Amino acid sequence: MEQRTVLVVLFEGVQSLDVTGPVEVFAGAAHAIGDPDGAYRLHTASLDGGPVRTSGGLTLLPDSSLADAPAPHTLLVPGGQGTRPEDRGLIDWLREHGPRAERLVSVCTGAIRLAEAGLLEGRRVTTHWAYCDQLAKDFPGIEVDPDPIYVRDGHVATSAGVTAGIDLALALVEEDLGRQAALTIARYLVVFLRRPGNQAQFSAQLAAQTARREPLREVQQWITEHPDDDLSVDALAVRARLSPRHFARAFQAETGMTPGKYVERVRIEHARRLLEDTADGVEEVSRACGYGTPEAMRRSFVKTLGASPAEYRRRFHRTPHVTSTTHR
Repeated sequence: MEQRTVLVVLFEGVQSLDVTGPVEVFAGAAHAIGDPDGAYRLHTASLDGGPVRTSGGLTLLPDSSLADAPAPHTLLVPGGQGTRPEDRGLIDWLREHGPRAERLVSVCTGAIRLAEAGLLEGRRVTTHWAYCDQLAKDFPGIEVDPDPIYVRDGHVATSAGVTAGIDLALALVEEDLGRQAALTIARYLVVFLRRPGNQAQFSAQLAAQTARREPLREVQQWITEHPDDDLSVDALAVRARLSPRHFARAFQAETGMTPGKYVERVRIEHARRLLEDTADGVEEVSRACGYGTPEAMRRSFVKTLGASPAEYRRRFHRTPHVTSTTHR
């Protein structure tokens, strides 16, 4: 079996989980395929070969300097503190050597370093939600999509913050070695196999602020756990022990979105998971998510995702008997 070299770039202030998450995934491939030599040769390198201190205070000792590192199949750039003047040597190295890698990968704000090196021009990418606006502003030639947890554009793969690097690494293992290998690694790491790249960085609960008052927080949780229930303002107001008018105003003031918008996000999020992970029919999914009719769910999907439920399932259904498609 071909052994792919994965070169992980280390630098002062790197986010430790951006490094260790993907590394553990690639390292787990040896166990998954029953080959002690593994499908991947992992190598870490800093600019001068010296140890680096992570943003969390850990010290990482690289295998070598970047100058002495082996030519990578997959070049992985993790995130961390923004590019600083003293990092110009790293950016120059990426500019020279990045185009030679068969696969170019970034985790979190590692995308900013790739952009600095001119390696993302004309590409569709993502990064941590807090830095998407900055990336788009500083590099107008890059199409920045703030929503997905990871994006594939040709040989370039970029991911959102921190744990999204694990999702992307699992996707790359599945691409290289097949679904069963990736599933074995995910089970060992006790993570999902796998959140699709199109999944939003924020769930409905994370996208909204958490209400200050306990009755409103309880309503938020109720909506999430009962998407098929009566979630009208009147019904939710009764649950919150408020008048409908007072409830609607208080909910928006404390969560940052109207009750209707929150319900819509919860329902479409739930419907996406069912379409991705089950063989339930569209009509059954629409009932389970509180849409009432398949047509109501179709309108919501087209409005929010630009695709009908049937089209969405064709693209992202992940059950074993369905052939997967390549993410955009």
